[in-house]
Amino acid sequence: MNFLRRKPALPAALKPALAPEERVLAWSLVTDDRAVVATNHGLWLPGSGSTSSRLGWHEIHKAAWSGRELRITPAEQAEERDGYTVLVDGPIQTFLLLEPGQLPDQVRTRVTKSVAYTTHHPLPSGSGGVRVVGRRVPGQNGLSWAVRYDSGTPVTLPAVIELTDELVATARSTMAAPD
Repeated sequence: MNFLRRKPALPAALKPALAPEERVLAWSLVTDDRAVVATNHGLWLPGSGSTSSRLGWHEIHKAAWSGRELRITPAEQAEERDGYTVLVDGPIQTFLLLEPGQLPDQVRTRVTKSVAYTTHHPLPSGSGGVRVVGRRVPGQNGLSWAVRYDSGTPVTLPAVIELTDELVATARSTMAAPD
C-alpha cells in the first residue's frame, strides 16, 4: 500500500515566509538545510545562506527536469511598455533534487497553467520574431501581457515597436471577456 503514503511535511525550519493565502504543494531538499518549495503562488528557490526567494509561476520562462536536476530560467524585465512588458531570459538556476517527489510535476503543471495565451510572430523581412504571451497571475484579475523577442531582433526600431504594440493589442482583444 505504498500509494497511500504521504511525503512528510516540510520541516518548519525550511518553510519560507508564505503569503496569507499561500500553501505548500510540493518540496524537495537540495541540501540538508535547503529546499525548493512549490506553492500555489510560485516556486521558492533557496538562496545563499538561509535566504530564499519566490518566483511567481508567471515569472518562470522555462523549467526543465532531467530526472535529477531541475533547471529554472526566470523571465527578467528588460523594458516596460504601454500595456505589456519586454522580457529576457534571466540566469539559469539549477538544483539537484535529493528526493524530487511531486515537485517536478507541480512545476511543469503550474508554469503551463499560468500561460493563457501564447503565439510567435515572425517579423517582416526576416528581421527576427516576437512571442506574445498572456499569463495568469495569482491574486490578479485579467492577464499579464509580455513579449519576448528572438535573438537578433532589432527591438529598438520604431517599426518593430509599432508592430509589437499592434500584436499585443490584437492578442488582448482576442482574450478580452465578451461584453
